[in-house]
Amino acid sequence: MIRHAEVTDVPVIRAMIRELAEYEKVPHEARATEEQLREALFGERPAAFAHIAESAQGEVVGFALWFLNFSTWRGVHGIYLEDLYVRPGARGGGHGKALLRELARICVERGYGRLEWSVLDWNTPSIEFYEALGARAQDEWSVYRLTDGPLAELGRPDTP
Repeated sequence: MIRHAEVTDVPVIRAMIRELAEYEKVPHEARATEEQLREALFGERPAAFAHIAESAQGEVVGFALWFLNFSTWRGVHGIYLEDLYVRPGARGGGHGKALLRELARICVERGYGRLEWSVLDWNTPSIEFYEALGARAQDEWSVYRLTDGPLAELGRPDTP
């Protein structure tokens, strides 16, 4: 079962974010607090959205956290999937596909032009899963990111 996340899901979402960071070998980068997630997902102006996958017994087994992006070329919004995670014991049960299917349904229903995400190049099981659904890597593009010190330096008001 796939459902919209509720504010009471914040602790389990945070726990799964940490599990995902451990799987991706960067647990030190998962610094989001429950308070930050609560504000981002359920504050006055939510900046992100989440869906929860539950087992037949009602246990939370996965989540998708996403936000809107915008294509200047297409002139419409899209969904950027920040995180998709299914707990190891529940993998292979269709939860990941169900989460992606729900996001695709939202895109179609709202007239969004894209559903996009990033995947680590060493994560072969995920790549194979995504490609089996019809997703294709955007090999011509490289992801760039500013964080921490370089972001602060560039964002300083006195930076020329």
